[in-house]
Amino acid sequence: MAEVVPITGTPATAKIRNPLGVIGLTLITLGIYYIFWYYFVNREMKDLGESRGTDECGESPGTSVVAITLGAFIIVPPFVSHYNSFKRMNAASRLTGAGDGFDAGLGLLLWIFLSPVAVYLFQMNLNKVWEAQRGAVAAAPAAAIETTPQSAAPEAEPAAPAEPAADEPQG
Repeated sequence: MAEVVPITGTPATAKIRNPLGVIGLTLITLGIYYIFWYYFVNREMKDLGESRGTDECGESPGTSVVAITLGAFIIVPPFVSHYNSFKRMNAASRLTGAGDGFDAGLGLLLWIFLSPVAVYLFQMNLNKVWEAQRGAVAAAPAAAIETTPQSAAPEAEPAAPAEPAADEPQG
C-alpha cells in the first residue's frame, strides 16, 4: 500500500510507492497501469514545483502522458518525455535536498533497453524526494511552535478605586 505524503504549501499529496509494485502492476495490466503511474508521478512533481515557486518540476502532466501514448506514433515524443521526467525528478531531488537524483541521459538509455530497471530506479529516487518532503512537513509544525513567541498572560491592571455609590453618604 502506498503511503500518502502531504506536499508543503499545497493541499496536494504525493505517494511513496513500492517500485516493484509499479513494475508488477505494469506487467499485469499490460502497460495500462504505467500510463496512470506516469501521469500521477508527473503531477506530484508539478505540485512540488508549484509549492516551491518553480516550473522546473514540470507544468503539464497531461502533456507528458500524451507524449508517451499518442506521441509514440511520431516516434520522438516518448523519448523526450521520459528524458524530461528524469530531469524533473532531479530537480525535485535538489529542491527537497534528497540527493542528486539520477542522470537523465542514463535514465533514458535504461528506459529504452531495460524499462523495468528504469522504472525501478525512477520510483526509488522519487521515494527519496517524498521522504525528504515528509521530513520537512513533520519538522515544519515543530519549528513553528518553537519560533512563535510565547504569549504572556496579560498583566492584571490595578483595580481602580471604587467610587462611592450615589446613595452612600460621603464623609
